[in-house]
Amino acid sequence: MFSGKVVLITGASSGIGAETAREFSRLGASLVITGRNKENLDMVSQNCEALSPDKLVPLKIIADIQNEKDIEKIIETTIQHFKKLDVLVNNAGILGTGTIETTSLQQFDTIMETNVRGPYYLTMLSAPYLIISKGNIVNVSSIAGLRSFPNSLAYCVSKAALDQFTRCIALELAPKGIRVNAVNPGVIITDIHLRAGMSKREYDEYLVRCKESYPIGRPGDTKEVSSVITFLASDAASNITGVTLSVDGGRQAMCPQ
Repeated sequence: MFSGKVVLITGASSGIGAETAREFSRLGASLVITGRNKENLDMVSQNCEALSPDKLVPLKIIADIQNEKDIEKIIETTIQHFKKLDVLVNNAGILGTGTIETTSLQQFDTIMETNVRGPYYLTMLSAPYLIISKGNIVNVSSIAGLRSFPNSLAYCVSKAALDQFTRCIALELAPKGIRVNAVNPGVIITDIHLRAGMSKREYDEYLVRCKESYPIGRPGDTKEVSSVITFLASDAASNITGVTLSVDGGRQAMCPQ
């Protein structure tokens, strides 16, 4: 499905990004995978090579999406190596907790730099190459961009901004042949909550509560998100752009609780 296509995935060293890299590899894509953790990125690269029909080795780039020079390096290295870009997956993101009374400007800035400013700049630099290839962009947002939740203010604001970014550039780039969409996962079993400061016990209790707060009675799996990302990036979604597609077990359809 993606044979001959070059796919760039940020935050590919774990979670949704890692599973998305594996899924694109199964489908024959040539990959550029970025992340901050070299050991994890090496492991994902090995997974991808083993899954690739042609045993393609991903191009690995250690980079922090908060760093402008790293973002520039991602694009420069990708084009130097592959000479083109077909799909950009803006997946790298972080979660933080806090209310308007307890959060800090530092937390707000860090989350916005990672979840919004980084994808904004990377997309800006990618656009000229995607115009040439008539490629597409998939942003990994969150149900928190569509619904309000307590104690995650900066995160919710960042994902709402990413959703609006998706819609705006979809309108701007459609005449040039580029599609732009977002996936909006609900709770997906990854380590993002633990990295945000939850204890293992708190996280386990949180997952139990998902059985009641999610209509399908459980949190989601990374494969359930990666399959939607590859669909949106494929020709099967050729008439879809400007969409924020929930992958949340029906959570966004429920009354707040």
